[in-house]
Amino acid sequence: MKKILAALAVSLMAVSAAQAAELSEVDTDGNGTVSMEEAKAAMPDMADDAFTAADANGDGQLDADEFAKLGQ
Repeated sequence: MKKILAALAVSLMAVSAAQAAELSEVDTDGNGTVSMEEAKAAMPDMADDAFTAADANGDGQLDADEFAKLGQ
């Protein structure tokens, strides 16, 4: 139970960081999407599950709409 609560807390912190971040700030290669690596660099506490859940089309990248949902 403690592990679940700790994972939830980390995910919530990552979501808060995502809300504060703009896609253009996180998209370091300028391709218009955010990779897992870019997301982790900007939000080190973000859980892989949070990224995967936001990646609605499953392409391994977050477009602007998916990135916005990461913060919801």
